[in-house]
Amino acid sequence: MRVTVLTGGATPERAVAFASASQIVAALRSRTHEVRVVDLAGGLLDERAERELLGGAVGLTPPSVEALAERERQMLSEGLGELAQVRDAEVLFLAVHGGALEGGTLQAVLDVIGVPYTGSGPLASALAMDKDLSKRLFRAAGVPVPAWFMAPPLAAEDVTTALGWPVIIKPSKQGSSVGLTLVKRAQDLGDAVKLAARYDDEVMAEQFIPGIELTVGVLGDVPLPVGQIVPKHELFDYETKYTPGMSEETFPARIATALARQLQEYALMAHRALKLSGYSRIDFRVSPEGDIFCLEANSLPGMTRTSLFPQAAQAAGIPFPELCERIASLARNNRTAKGG
Repeated sequence: MRVTVLTGGATPERAVAFASASQIVAALRSRTHEVRVVDLAGGLLDERAERELLGGAVGLTPPSVEALAERERQMLSEGLGELAQVRDAEVLFLAVHGGALEGGTLQAVLDVIGVPYTGSGPLASALAMDKDLSKRLFRAAGVPVPAWFMAPPLAAEDVTTALGWPVIIKPSKQGSSVGLTLVKRAQDLGDAVKLAARYDDEVMAEQFIPGIELTVGVLGDVPLPVGQIVPKHELFDYETKYTPGMSEETFPARIATALARQLQEYALMAHRALKLSGYSRIDFRVSPEGDIFCLEANSLPGMTRTSLFPQAAQAAGIPFPELCERIASLARNNRTAKGG
């Protein structure tokens, strides 16, 4: 296949996107596919640029990307459609995370260009990115979720009354735990809200669920083995997600079979409630009492060396190069089935 990997961009998860792209490019080339790479805040990468941009570590904190925002806008408005490597590709493999690139804008542009791309369409991508709307749809579909409300305004009394302490404060439309804080005391609430507001115009206050962290990948319309995450920090935050050795992940999770099946069923229900396609990852917490809570859906799960979705696929007997090939084939075949 002729595959062009779209990555980078001007989101706080730019470094994560490059880390995902690095693995995807190597995997597809190992299967003899013709692969080119486009930075959505820069353009087509030559061999030297690939080595420079795709070879680095994610880092401990999100990078500053304000200077790249205008270049990303130009790429989305006109630059992408002018690239022959985009127009002539059989499949566009999206190795992007966060912002307009994961949240539906890029997908809408690609629908106009008319080339098949991996992951979900514009509507499903936007719904998955918006944690408030996705929780509403999960709840309507019968998938249990933690209590939450949107801010600002946000006062400590509101948290005490509606959610209790501690509480999770996070941007409504971000991934990779960017801007997320576990707030244990009322006096720390203001700083947490300010941090989250740096990354989004809407801030979510969510009930903190003590217990274990679990995740379920969906490939096509089939749930993968459940995984359990034990981070070195109190939460599975940006640093623990992308720093080797900062969390322990077990696939399949050492949990009761009945619980695993219930989590897989809820994952499929959540995947379908948002009209996701191709692949996704649904994250959960299970309380000490055994109650399940769905936290969020990821429409373009990370594909880095430490990412959860590839580990789930490996547990199902799918090596990483084959996984990338399957995801690309799903995109091409879905487009063909629709007459594209």
